[in-house]
Amino acid sequence: MTKSGPGRPAEMARREDGRAAVEVAVLHSTVLDTIGLDITCGKLAAGDVLTLEGIQDRFAVSRTVARETMRILESMGLVRSRRRVGITVRTPESWNVFDPRVIWWRLSGSGRDAQLRSLTELRIAIEPLAAAAAARSASGAERARVVEVADGMRGLGEAGRLDEFLEYDIAFHTLLLRSSGNEMFGALADVVAVVLRGRTQLGLMPHQPVPEALALHESVAHAVADGRADIAEEAMRELLAEVRDAMRPLWQRP
Repeated sequence: MTKSGPGRPAEMARREDGRAAVEVAVLHSTVLDTIGLDITCGKLAAGDVLTLEGIQDRFAVSRTVARETMRILESMGLVRSRRRVGITVRTPESWNVFDPRVIWWRLSGSGRDAQLRSLTELRIAIEPLAAAAAARSASGAERARVVEVADGMRGLGEAGRLDEFLEYDIAFHTLLLRSSGNEMFGALADVVAVVLRGRTQLGLMPHQPVPEALALHESVAHAVADGRADIAEEAMRELLAEVRDAMRPLWQRP
């Protein structure tokens, strides 16, 4: 028989509070993702007006969840809240296009191909310079780690273990950006991570990484480890040219 005691009601209350918090978080995430995707794909157009009451009715959520969702969307530049006007959807020029959630919503919607093009062009502009900077600025531990990650990528890639390969790929590019000594390059690590994750989850990666890409990752890694900035930059440029060429058929579709 289970004993009751003065501490038991408090413990049960804590568990109930915990479950309620999880339920609120799930509801909030669902509402945020749905409205965010509606805005970024154009289902909700610039100038459309939202209300807290409308969100409550549509999603059957509390006013707290509705208000917090709008607060986050406003912080991303997707909506603007004004007295006597309401919550208005903003034009794309106002969006925080570097927010990983905004990137993911755009990748998940009808503008996927245009978003992939923009992000790939951003990577081509930034990552070769970041690789060269890492060759000059990375610590000894970072140099050793980038070679280790590139070696791991080859093994996982040749084995076709794409989920694990993805995590290593993200770690590789994140390490280079953050070891570059340039805080602005480092701030783009989450952007590159969501692009890499999106390509895989949207089925835009080959079933097995091409040998040229594996070899170029290794070339970048060894050039960084050896402090050869020019070679690191050129190898990264070649690697991203391969990515661009793989994506180009999507950009050219009618």
